[in-house]
Amino acid sequence: MQKGNELFAVQTPLGITVRTTEEYWQYLITTKHPIMNGKEAIVRAALTNPTEVRQSRSDNEVFLYYAQFDKRYCVVVKQQGITGFVITAYPVDKIKEGDVVWKK
Repeated sequence: MQKGNELFAVQTPLGITVRTTEEYWQYLITTKHPIMNGKEAIVRAALTNPTEVRQSRSDNEVFLYYAQFDKRYCVVVKQQGITGFVITAYPVDKIKEGDVVWKK
């Protein structure tokens, strides 16, 4: 679980509360995906109102939330029981393989 000041906590259609911290968000945008700078609202919206959610084929605790805005985005969440945390988020051209667990 991430340590630090909570940036947001949202409820997903799977009934999971997903959180991220300010520190992790800064790491995410400055190191991994600078294109996500300023896109916190898109990440929250993708989690609360996705078009599709898939379960990772390589890790059954990882879920990929997809939503279309100016581009299609994927928010990757590690789920632990009824809570989860954002691992990463980025724009995608296509949806990755995985089992569909929720669809709009």
